[in-house]
Amino acid sequence: MQTQMPRGPQESIRELLNDIEQFCRSYDMAETTFGRQAVNDGKLCQRLRTGKGITLNTVQKIHAFIHQNTTAANPFNLSPGLEAKSQKASPNSNGRSGGAQPPSSSAKETDQSKQRPFRFYDNRQKYLGFVNTCDEKWKVAERAAHELSHVQPVPPALRLFDAGVGDGSVLSYLLRATHQKFPTIPFFVVGKEISLEDVRLCLDNLPDRFAEHPASVICITNLFYSEAPWLMPGNMAAAAALNWHEIPLQGSSAQEYGEQLRAIDDILVDGWEVKVSEKTGNPRYVRPSVLVIFREDNRFLLDSVIPRRGQVSGDYDLILAAQPWRARMSAQFKTEKVLAPLVRSLGPGGRLLAVQPAGKDPGMELVNTIWPDENPFQVNRHDLLKALKDKLGRAAANYNFNAGSDNKSILRYEMKTLPNEIADSIGTSTLFAAWNASTYVAQIEDDRLQPAVASGAYLEATQNVLHKHNGLWFNDETFVVSRRRNSLSHGPSSSSVSNNAHLNEE
Repeated sequence: MQTQMPRGPQESIRELLNDIEQFCRSYDMAETTFGRQAVNDGKLCQRLRTGKGITLNTVQKIHAFIHQNTTAANPFNLSPGLEAKSQKASPNSNGRSGGAQPPSSSAKETDQSKQRPFRFYDNRQKYLGFVNTCDEKWKVAERAAHELSHVQPVPPALRLFDAGVGDGSVLSYLLRATHQKFPTIPFFVVGKEISLEDVRLCLDNLPDRFAEHPASVICITNLFYSEAPWLMPGNMAAAAALNWHEIPLQGSSAQEYGEQLRAIDDILVDGWEVKVSEKTGNPRYVRPSVLVIFREDNRFLLDSVIPRRGQVSGDYDLILAAQPWRARMSAQFKTEKVLAPLVRSLGPGGRLLAVQPAGKDPGMELVNTIWPDENPFQVNRHDLLKALKDKLGRAAANYNFNAGSDNKSILRYEMKTLPNEIADSIGTSTLFAAWNASTYVAQIEDDRLQPAVASGAYLEATQNVLHKHNGLWFNDETFVVSRRRNSLSHGPSSSSVSNNAHLNEE
């Protein structure tokens, strides 16, 4: 019987995954290929990410494979202590097995390595630390609510799309503001979210929305941006496998709705399984899923609003796209995979509000103290709008593109601190929170953080920035794309969504 790998601080699943990820990036190897060649398990990394156990024998095989296919210079920077473990696990420290080959010195391979897609691995703890210490979500929700003054819904419902629901806090705020402005109009809401944890948190925010605004249909999906507005996968095979679940809520209180939404966890676990794209490193759904949630006592009223499979037209009045892409992705990628499909799903008079980090703030100043050449925000709103116009071609004439001046476009949010926290001696928890927020926004990968954290240099740098600015804040930039009311529809219909399969690599 094999002993399970202990989950101690020196040999954690996260450290092992970090080393596998670094190795795959260094040698341009797919993680599934690594798993097959190292331990004859193409789903190795997927199992590790979902918390599956691993034996010491498997760990030794992984270390041996990495060592056998790594140069003595350790080019991809194994986590501290793991290089020595690999040497002990390897039966032949000078041997090289078949499979991954060491990097060539040729200029051709060097160019290829520079072209590999940037892969930023979300760290759940960093994300939660950021959203709970900074007020970005509140500021984004307030900004989105301003767009409601331009919305003129038409029957049968006001249509809203959230391109990245997250924990649902922004959507919940926006729905409260929408109810205040349109208290008697039915709502059709679609939220895209790939993360199972975030879907659970989002559902916790919805019960009171159904209590306050009974005429609501809220759909949650894990489909791609090119598919989600129409709630239909981009190819026939995926469409045939679509998990479509209607959740008619019974009762008349938020407590009852909350209990019923918590009871569907098995559906979420089955429907929100993910895998990692071998091309981009981003998470992709294993099975396409859609939840359609509404109050059963309003089914008759909402008959023309409740979506039917394959019959969703898009035509959204308001789309919120807040941080829907990796900052370092190219303008072409952001436009082709996200912006263009969302813009095509706007209805006449519909508006898309996009939000992305802008830098030029104390958070970026802190990052540049440690990494002087770091510049993750290279594609600004003007570049994106230009690329979007080019992508839309002649159809761009149907839209208005508003980048706005810096005074109107820049949205500033802050790390929340008590009045006396920024004093001569700043508490460690405040320093940690500021450092975490800055590196999260700048999307610094975990393996790059280790040297800075080990040296302790970040503590002094963080304290200096907090003292200099009496706190910490960040800049987002916003822009709006609106569809002209007299324009003709040119978005994909339910019968033509399958022709967009080439867009489905997120």
